[in-house]
Amino acid sequence: METGVQRKYAPHSICFGCGPANEKGLQIDSHVHENGLKAVFHPQSHHQAFPGMLCGGIIGTLLDCHGNWTAAIALMKQANQSEPPCTVTASYSVKLRRPTPIHNPLDITSKVVELLDDRVKVEIQLHDGDKLCASGEGLFVAVKEGHPAYHRWS
Repeated sequence: METGVQRKYAPHSICFGCGPANEKGLQIDSHVHENGLKAVFHPQSHHQAFPGMLCGGIIGTLLDCHGNWTAAIALMKQANQSEPPCTVTASYSVKLRRPTPIHNPLDITSKVVELLDDRVKVEIQLHDGDKLCASGEGLFVAVKEGHPAYHRWS
């Protein structure tokens, strides 16, 4: 399988949700898929909110990081660049639609719904098999030099 975007473009990132260098983080591994990204997340027992079910905060982090990377890759492609810009979350919302079990791999998918010069609106979903467990929407923006997140992926 091809290297995920986080490992390809930000191997030293310490982000809790998507940083490959954060050994205690979630380390999501997103791959380009259609008009967005796709990832498979394998929950662990310490991700539980109550027995057998994933914590809502973990779900929010998964959707946030996956959506942010969707935006970064979309902006990179739009500008015909070889590396994505550093992007941050301007806003996001999550709907927890059903309890999410931790005993199965979970699919995270995203799609770009609006692409402007420096910002991207993204829709994200989290599925357990064919069951939609959570969905979300986010607005992610590219940051400029001087912002604390600028070059955080390098």
